[in-house]
Amino acid sequence: MFNPPHPGRILRQMYLEPLGLSITELAVRLGVSRHAVSQIINEHTRISPQMAWRLATLWGTTAHFWSGMQEEYDLWQAKNEVDLSQIQAYSISQE
Repeated sequence: MFNPPHPGRILRQMYLEPLGLSITELAVRLGVSRHAVSQIINEHTRISPQMAWRLATLWGTTAHFWSGMQEEYDLWQAKNEVDLSQIQAYSISQE
C-alpha cells in the first residue's frame, strides 16, 4: 500500500488549478466558508461526509469518491501512528 495523498491535494491539483478557480470561488459554489475550503485545500482538515456530498454534486462525481479517498488517507496515517507491536493476532480454531 502506498502513501495516498490528502484529498485536499487532489482537489487543488485536479480541479482548482486546471480550472483556475480560487478558494473563494469554490467556497461560494459549495455554499461554505472560505476558511472551510482553505483548511481542506491546505491539508489541515479532512473532508466530512457533508463536504463529500457537496463536492460530488459540484463536480459530477460521487460522495464515495471523496469519502473513500479520505478514508484511504486516514487509514494510512493511522497505520503509521499506532503501535501494533504488543498486539497478538487472535486465531479461532475451527473444528
